[in-house]
This record gives sequence, C-alpha cells and structure tokens, in this order.
Amino acid sequence: MRSTPVETNALKTLSLEHLQVLQVCENIRIGLKKNVEKDRIRRYTNWFKQEYLDLHFDLEEQHIFPLLGSNVRVKKALANHRRINKLLSCDCDNERVLNLLEEELSTYIRFEERVLYKEIALHATPEDLVHIEKLHDRISFSEDEWQDKFWLP
Repeated sequence: MRSTPVETNALKTLSLEHLQVLQVCENIRIGLKKNVEKDRIRRYTNWFKQEYLDLHFDLEEQHIFPLLGSNVRVKKALANHRRINKLLSCDCDNERVLNLLEEELSTYIRFEERVLYKEIALHATPEDLVHIEKLHDRISFSEDEWQDKFWLP
C-alpha cells in the first residue's frame, strides 16, 4: 500500500461526475417537494440509469473495485449498487421509492468520495489509473440532454 495517494485525472473526473449525480438527487428532491407527477420523475431516473449510471457501475465493478480486492468497503459498494438498481428497477413510481432512491444514491456517492476513492488512490498504480481514465472517457453524462426540467421554477 502506498502512503500517499496517486494524483490522477481519472479520479478527479469521477469526482466531478459525482457532483452531477448529487445534482440528480437534488432534482428528485425538488420534484417531490413541488409535487411533480411521479411518472415524470421516474422517466428522468430511468434515463439517468440507462444513459449514465449503468455504465458508471460497470466501470467501477469491472475495473475500479478489483484494485482493492475483496475488502469490506468494496462489498459495501457492491451492496449499494444492488440496492440502487433495485430502486431504479422498481415498477412502482410512488413517492416513498423515489425518496429512498434519492437518499440511497446521495449517501452512496458521499461514501465513495470520502472513503472508497481515497483508498483506491492509495492502492492503485499510475498505470491502473491511466487505464481507468481511458475507459471512463467512453462515459458521458450531461443533464442538458434531458428535456423535461421539472425541477426548474
């Protein structure tokens, strides 16, 4: 294990995306508070899952988490992925499920930022992180592509 983290654009880029995911969570909160039709919010979360989150989770599960081996934090992250996917895959669009989704997703992102990615930076080699950066370049997320901005005034 390295005593100091490796600085790299790969983890910085992923951290910037985490800010975007936290904005998605805020958008869900605003939509619920404004009593936006739940199916509109659900269409947004389905789009988010399909266009970004599935790809992001695959990148983490196949290329980032293996850098840490089988440890308790990776197991927690994988369990979080399963819970988030269950909430996103639920046929229901009720307020409770959307609240749980928002809470689970925002808590998980903070765990990744505060704990998991810091540990990865300590264990990964510069070559590992360059590889992740190349793979990550294939993932693009922009909320601007979504037309129904129900969270705006």
